[in-house]
Amino acid sequence: MRSRYTAYAVGDTAYLLSTWHATTRPRRLSLDAGLRWTGLTVLSAKGGLLDTTGVVAFQARYDDQGRPGVLTETSRFVREGGRWYYVGPV
Repeated sequence: MRSRYTAYAVGDTAYLLSTWHATTRPRRLSLDAGLRWTGLTVLSAKGGLLDTTGVVAFQARYDDQGRPGVLTETSRFVREGGRWYYVGPV
């Protein structure tokens, strides 16, 4: 989760797509250049070293051309081949 937030913050679409599960991954990803991500708070996380699924609730703060905002989401992840992949919102 934290690495995906960082990828959004630095505009690394290649990393975002590579960590998105193949069943839900978009063909392309365009990020809004006007958004500046300013912080992440993980509210809860379920899923550990031996699990194959996980759920993360978070709040990501941003600034949109001087207007602050918060994205709140509960996301579902799956682990395949030892790597976690973002599936989508719950």
